[in-house]
Amino acid sequence: MNIHEYQGKEILAKHGVRVQRGYVANNAQEAVTVAKQLTEETGTGWHVIKAQVHAGGRGKGGGVKLAKNLAEVESLAEQIIGMNLVTPQTSAEGKKVHKVLVAEDVYYPGESKVEEFYISVLLNRGEACNMIMYSTEGGMDIEDVAEKTPHLIFTEQIDPFLGLQGYQARRIAFNLGLKGNAFKEMVKFISALYQAYVSSDSSMFEINPVIKTSDDKILAVDAKVVLDDNALYRQKAYADMRDVREENPIEVEAKAVGLNYVDLDGSVGCMVNGAGLAMATMDLIKYAGYEPANFLDVGGTADAKRVETAFRIILKDPNVKAILINIFGGIVRCDRVAQGVVDAYKNMGDSIKVPIIVRLQGTNAEIAKELIDNSGMPILSAVQFQEAADRVKEALS
Repeated sequence: MNIHEYQGKEILAKHGVRVQRGYVANNAQEAVTVAKQLTEETGTGWHVIKAQVHAGGRGKGGGVKLAKNLAEVESLAEQIIGMNLVTPQTSAEGKKVHKVLVAEDVYYPGESKVEEFYISVLLNRGEACNMIMYSTEGGMDIEDVAEKTPHLIFTEQIDPFLGLQGYQARRIAFNLGLKGNAFKEMVKFISALYQAYVSSDSSMFEINPVIKTSDDKILAVDAKVVLDDNALYRQKAYADMRDVREENPIEVEAKAVGLNYVDLDGSVGCMVNGAGLAMATMDLIKYAGYEPANFLDVGGTADAKRVETAFRIILKDPNVKAILINIFGGIVRCDRVAQGVVDAYKNMGDSIKVPIIVRLQGTNAEIAKELIDNSGMPILSAVQFQEAADRVKEALS
């Protein structure tokens, strides 16, 4: 689950990480109010107005602006809130901005000794451990750094049972070229950052940039955080940070009715039971020369109501030109699934305007095929994987 920058900074601050201070605002008037509060707390008269959307590259799209007085705070907040922000990580339509973070300007006027770093903590599945990735090239896209100057990217593998060791935090500070008080501050920063990552059950904490000021303070200027969905049951407070306005509305609807759905870019909708079978089905579609439009797992039950709900969700995607249903009848009998498909098709009437291909294997698969074939519905049945691929080609040719 992605969360906003201001929420990520709340988690960091809770665990002792020094962050760029700021407050969220939902409109221009609130932005002015919190800017005044920041001035009283920090003494700064300049503020950074940051669009809060789940996408990187906000500055490139005009979503991060510097305000040098309260009048500019109001005008910039009014300009940013409500805009469709287009960044390298959004679609061409962009994302609508509903709120902004009004933050202190940590780049002091005339400051020439600020250093920027890139630091992230993430899960390294290949090594079955956590990993800290860091670089002296902060403020830049890490992908560009990896491509052009890979020798400037360092990694530290963290044993999840032992946790971050002191020598590892010191090695990170050393590789970043720090010394003296800045070295000590970075060691504290890394330790607190790792603790925030572990305690929040996150799968990624990315801070770009982390800065060192002229007085050797180390602080997080940004925070991109991804929380592990599987751990939200024990992270109730963080679960409430979810902003469904930032998510795909079809995925939100599917989750609300208990369906595992991921929107993709292809033209063939998928309806399966089981994640492994879903992956195999998507491979099957690509083998047929097409691209999957979604990942949809209906789970262990596939009655008429659930199949109908899955149909309606898949068909919300205008790019879907055909639907492939691939069910293995282990827990659920194939004939019940087949009847569910037929009943759902009847209930939906003319709303289904794309060809349906059904492959059912397992308990009562032969009976299921007969039900489909004798239903009188324009539903194509298949038995083998290759046959299902051929049916997809046939339907879309």
